[in-house]
Amino acid sequence: MFGEQATFPRLPSPLSRREMLLTASNGFGLTALSALLADPTYAGLSNGAIQHHRARAKNVIFCFMAGGVSHVDSFDPKPALAKQHGKSVGDLSSQKKTQNNGNRTWKESPWKFRPFGSSGIPVSELFPHIGGCIDDIAVVRSMVAELPLHAAGNLFMHTGRLRAGSPSIGSWITYGLGSENRDLPGYVLLENGKVPPGGRENYGNGFLPANFQATPIRAKGVPVENIVPAGKSSAIQRAKLDLLLEQDRELNASLSGNDSIESAIRNYELAYRMQTSIPKLLDLSGETESTRWLYGVESDDEQLRLYGIQCLRARRLVEAGVRFIEITANPLDKDVGTWDQHGNLKADHERNAFVVDQPIAALITDLKQRGLLGETLIMFAGEMGRTPHTANGDGRDHHVGGFSVWLAGGGIKGGTIHGATDELGMDSVENIVTVFDLHATVLHLLGLDHERLTFRHGGRDMSLTDIHGEVVQGILA
Repeated sequence: MFGEQATFPRLPSPLSRREMLLTASNGFGLTALSALLADPTYAGLSNGAIQHHRARAKNVIFCFMAGGVSHVDSFDPKPALAKQHGKSVGDLSSQKKTQNNGNRTWKESPWKFRPFGSSGIPVSELFPHIGGCIDDIAVVRSMVAELPLHAAGNLFMHTGRLRAGSPSIGSWITYGLGSENRDLPGYVLLENGKVPPGGRENYGNGFLPANFQATPIRAKGVPVENIVPAGKSSAIQRAKLDLLLEQDRELNASLSGNDSIESAIRNYELAYRMQTSIPKLLDLSGETESTRWLYGVESDDEQLRLYGIQCLRARRLVEAGVRFIEITANPLDKDVGTWDQHGNLKADHERNAFVVDQPIAALITDLKQRGLLGETLIMFAGEMGRTPHTANGDGRDHHVGGFSVWLAGGGIKGGTIHGATDELGMDSVENIVTVFDLHATVLHLLGLDHERLTFRHGGRDMSLTDIHGEVVQGILA
């Protein structure tokens, strides 16, 4: 009672082991529970962060199209280009968001568009499978970026900055929400071929702790190096790891806490647990034959097969609780590379589209059939679009004044077109969407406020969108 001295039964001293266990037994459950709640992997959060509002999505799959898909040849038809085809563009020297060298002429699309789905949204014949999923897709036709340069553009699309050194969007999301599976990383990069311009900084943790960087898994060859112990028993390996961890902890204590050492300790432990989880997760032999054909995994075409494998792995990673998954789309054909077709546009865009169209559509279809599309956000974007004009008559060049991206799944209003470019596809003129707006929208769908998800660095609270960005309400369900 308040105001009175509480009295408790005096325990015998010293306590026997049996008496101690009997007396403390009721507290063990709460002690264990508190430990679990303190572990961000079990709590589903990290660093004590909480969702700022109700989430519409739990996971993100980012299908990144390095080099820039031509918007006027894919999701933004421009009949006016056909009327202007071959005519001089005029002086573009003052234009900073489009490549402007040489004597440039307007170039019509080599591909026809037709309406798909009940929404009737026109999609190029380059993407017949994705077109079949258009009622689940919101097409943003009014994207803009900063510089028509690949390295800077890739970094900008991933980190919201034009220079290296800042965390990627996958790192921010994993920092904010953690992973749902303590045996797997929260951020996985499914690689297909070369790393695009900008390098590993596109997927780096920047100034966030090192354990928030992407874990790469390759399409070809050994998916993850050194994940299977060679000739060592689990007991010996565990003993070696424990010794290494003990040494790191002693060093960490002498330095009064060091992020790189603490992150290394967490990564050692995660890598040890991944030895069991990753091989099983990446083994597709248990998938049905129909599923494997759906994704193109049984194709004789190597590039299609490998990209299909990564898309199918993305679905399995979502099922396993991985928070953010990026699938790169650098086709392995060295003569094609990325979507950066300054020449040979028709053949190379057709080749690239062939590689990604079926697997991405399969991913949407498969997630939907399994009831997972509603909680999985899929984003299809490159760092730029392509010019609606040409200097050589055979290709398109760098263009960030207006281009297209699309989103599907968790919280997205399917069968939607948002924004517009002008009649020739040069400039975004309606409901303009910046990269900061796109990032803010992705965070919003995950229950995160882009202005409140911050990390103290360099004397200020840093965020993915800095002082910019608004949620694109027009594409939300």
